[in-house]
Amino acid sequence: MALLEAIELNKSFDHVVAARNINVSIEENEVIGVIGANGAGKTTFVNMVTGYLKPTSGRIMFQGRDITHQAPRKITHLGICRSFQVPQLFFTASVFDNLLIALGVAEGTLPSLLRPLRRPDLEARADEMLERYTIAQYRDQEVGLLPQGVRKLLDIAMAVVHKPSVLLLDEPTSGVSVDEKFGIMDIVMDALKQAGVTVLFVEHDMEIINRYAKRVLAFYDGTIIADGPPDDVLRDAKVREYVIGEGPAHGTGTGAEKEGGHA
Repeated sequence: MALLEAIELNKSFDHVVAARNINVSIEENEVIGVIGANGAGKTTFVNMVTGYLKPTSGRIMFQGRDITHQAPRKITHLGICRSFQVPQLFFTASVFDNLLIALGVAEGTLPSLLRPLRRPDLEARADEMLERYTIAQYRDQEVGLLPQGVRKLLDIAMAVVHKPSVLLLDEPTSGVSVDEKFGIMDIVMDALKQAGVTVLFVEHDMEIINRYAKRVLAFYDGTIIADGPPDDVLRDAKVREYVIGEGPAHGTGTGAEKEGGHA
């Protein structure tokens, strides 16, 4: 039985088709890169899987259970979590307090006079996460003053406190300098592998896709045009033309630098 499965997923907004006939089967411990140009359907797919959008038709199965019409919070508690391209953080709070809040939300404990978040068990877990994602040196710093790469690591660490089976990362290296991107991905992927998390990450950087994805889903015009190992997908003629930006409609070149925007 597949861990996560999309079956004949379709999504329309009035007369605009954002996703059509999407069929994907994902096994435990896979690391999958999701690629596609602006408007290709990547984010629509991620939003349907995580409950932020309801498909017009089709089903989403998780561990054999139909989650198609579940709310995002319910899907998170079942074990499918996500991070966003723009980190969802409390910018005036410290790194440590951000993690404490995330841990409190994960266990359903909202802060109050009777139930403070500063408890020894939560604090110990927060410090463990800081070490795992190599951001302990920023523990007491205000998030708004952090480098973008550190914010990304914190955002992903906060998503993982829910102990997901599946984590969807939306452009984990967006806004991160060229010098930092591989180091950040090494930290993230090592931590997620140790935690036994299945990973899908949306990414425009083909170097990141090549290095970290074991399987690639290529989206174009709301559907998947290629699905397989990175070498095979990135050599596919349609992918080179419609995703990477080479071919008759785009001229020639490496194309990776032409990627941009969302779907």
